[in-house]
Amino acid sequence: MSARPRRVSAASPIAGSPRRPVRRAGRGLAAVGVLLVSAIALSGCFGGGPDGGDFGDGDFADDGCTNVVIATSSEKVNMLDALADAFKESPEHEGLDECATVRPINVSSGEATRILTAGGDWPDENPRRWPSMWSPASTVWTERVAAAASPSLVGEPASFTRTPVVFGVPETMAKALGWPDAEIGITDFEALCQDPEGWGSVGKDLWGSFKISKTNPNTSTTGLSAILMQSYEAAGKTEGLTAADVAAAEEFSRVFEECVIHYGDTTGKVLTTLYDETQNGAGGSGYVSAVALEETSLLNYNQGNPDSHTVQPGETLTPPKEKLVAVYPSGGSMWSDNPVTVLGADWVTDVQAEAGAAFAAFLQTEAAQQILPEYGFRPLDESVALGELFTAAYGVDPAKPAVTLPKPEVDVVSAAIDQWTQIRKPSSVLEVIDISGSMDEPIGDGRSKLDGAIEGAQATLGHFRSSDEVGVWAFTTGVSSTAGENLVVLRDVTPLASDRESLDTALDDLRFAQREGTPLYDAVAAAYDEMTARAEPGRINAIVLLSDGQDTDSAISLDSLVAKIGRASREGGDDAPVRIFPIAYGEGADTGALARIAEATGGQWFDASDAAKIDLVFASVINNF
Repeated sequence: MSARPRRVSAASPIAGSPRRPVRRAGRGLAAVGVLLVSAIALSGCFGGGPDGGDFGDGDFADDGCTNVVIATSSEKVNMLDALADAFKESPEHEGLDECATVRPINVSSGEATRILTAGGDWPDENPRRWPSMWSPASTVWTERVAAAASPSLVGEPASFTRTPVVFGVPETMAKALGWPDAEIGITDFEALCQDPEGWGSVGKDLWGSFKISKTNPNTSTTGLSAILMQSYEAAGKTEGLTAADVAAAEEFSRVFEECVIHYGDTTGKVLTTLYDETQNGAGGSGYVSAVALEETSLLNYNQGNPDSHTVQPGETLTPPKEKLVAVYPSGGSMWSDNPVTVLGADWVTDVQAEAGAAFAAFLQTEAAQQILPEYGFRPLDESVALGELFTAAYGVDPAKPAVTLPKPEVDVVSAAIDQWTQIRKPSSVLEVIDISGSMDEPIGDGRSKLDGAIEGAQATLGHFRSSDEVGVWAFTTGVSSTAGENLVVLRDVTPLASDRESLDTALDDLRFAQREGTPLYDAVAAAYDEMTARAEPGRINAIVLLSDGQDTDSAISLDSLVAKIGRASREGGDDAPVRIFPIAYGEGADTGALARIAEATGGQWFDASDAAKIDLVFASVINNF
C-alpha cells in the first residue's frame, strides 16, 4: 500500500494581508543559543542540507491565500500535505476571515532547534519560506528551545499524533532471536554486542558480528530516544529516570555503542543503504542487524520508501525483498509525540498566526485523526481504526509497545547527550579533498569552491574528541608526498589531541596549493589502502571524500576501484570495515561514480550540488562519526 501522493506545490508569496516589516528575531537570544548548542551539540555538529533541511530557492505557487509554512521532519511532509488539503474543507478553515494554505517544508527537528535557539532570521534567502509553524518529532525539542531561548518562541505545543521508537530488524534475523514469540530487550542486544561470537552465539556464525545503526542524538529524535531508552534499561526503570541513573548507565551504554556501525545524520540514509543492499541480494546482513527508528519509518521502508521522501504523483514504490520487523523492546519504548505549534517569531504575521492556530485545532479533530494511519502514524483518538497498514504484513504489532517510557526532564536529556559525546564509538577518519583546478570556481556567496570546502572542514573539527583520529589529504596532479604521487598529506591519521589549531592552519594552506587535474580514483584507492592497513575493530574507520568533478587522470578504472574496495564486504571481512562517505560537490560532480564508491563499502554519499551549502552538508557527513 503506497502513501497518498503529495500534490506538487511550487511556492508563493504570502497573500491575504499586508506583511509586517521583517525584524531580526531574537537577537538578544543569540548568546543563549550558543550556550545551548554547546550543551546539546558539538561545535559544527548539526543537520542540514539535502536531508537535514529544505532550504531551497523555490517559491510557493500563489493561490491567493495566506501561506502558512510549517517546518517538519521528512516523514511527516506527505501527511501534512494531505492534512493541509483537508483543512481547506474544514469548519476551522471556514471560520477564518480569509483563506489560508498550509505549506510543509522538510527541516529536521535538531536543525530547527539549532536555528530557533541561535536567534536571527530563518536561514532561507526567500522570506516567503520562513515557517509560521513548527512540528518537530518530539516535545523534547520544543522544551529545549523554551529552556534555552524563550517559551514564547515555541508558543503552546500540542501533540496531534504519535509513533513509538522501535528496533527494525530484518525478518530472518529477528526469527533467529525468537521473534515474534520471545520478548526481546535492549539487554539482549547489548549481550550480542558484548559476545565476541556475535551472531555465532545464537547459532548463526556466518552472519558475523551484531551491528546496530543509530542516528546522532544532537539532530535526530530517534537517536535521542535510543540513548534515553538505554539508560532506562540499565536502570531497570520504566519511569522517573534521573541524571544519576544516566551516569550509572555509562558502562552499559558504552558497550551498546560499540555495536554501532556509524551514526547517521538521518534514519533515511541508513535505510536507503539497507534497502539497496537487500534489493541486490545481500539481505542487508553484511551492513546492519538492527536499526533504531520510529515505527512510521519502518512502515515507509516496508512499502518501498526507505528515506520517507515526498511521494510524487505517479511514482511507484517497490517493497524490499526482505522486510524489517519491529522489535518493541521488552523494557519499554519512548514515543515521538509530534507536537505542532505556532511560532512566536517576529516574522510571523497576525494573519498567519490566526490561520496556524486554526490548523492546529483542526489536527485534533476526528476528520484529521482519520487521515493519520494512512501515513503510518498512530492517532491520539483511540476510536480511530488503525487500518491495514498496522499489521504483521508490514512488520508491526498494533498492540505494542506494552510499556511506554515517559519523556524525562530537560536536565536528564542534557545529561544523556553529554554522556553520549564522551562514550560514543571512537572514530578514525581520513578526509580526502579534491583541489583540482575547478575548485577555483565561485559558489555565489563570495567564496570559491575551495574556500567552501576548507571552511566546511574547519567548522567540523570541534565535533571530534581529542582521542579521535583525524587525517587530511588533498589530491590533484603534479604533486607528491609520502602518500604517493598526486597526493598531499596535510595531516597523518593520528589522535587529534590538542592539534586543532595547527590542522586549521594546514587546511588554510590549501588555498595556495597548485590545482590541476583530478586523479579521483587513484586518490580513493591510496586512501583506502592507508585506512585498511590501520583499521581496528571497535571504532568507526572511515574516509570522507570531497570531489567537485569527474576523474580525468587515474591509472585505475572505476570498475577496478569498486572491485578493490568492495572486496572486504563481499568476503565477510567486517571486523574493521572502512566505509567511504563521498560528498558530490557542485553540479559537475560525478554523482554516479561517487554513489558506487559509497555503496561498495557500505558508506553513504551526500549531495552538495548547491555548493554554497557545503558547510551544512559537511556537518551532516561528520554527524556519522
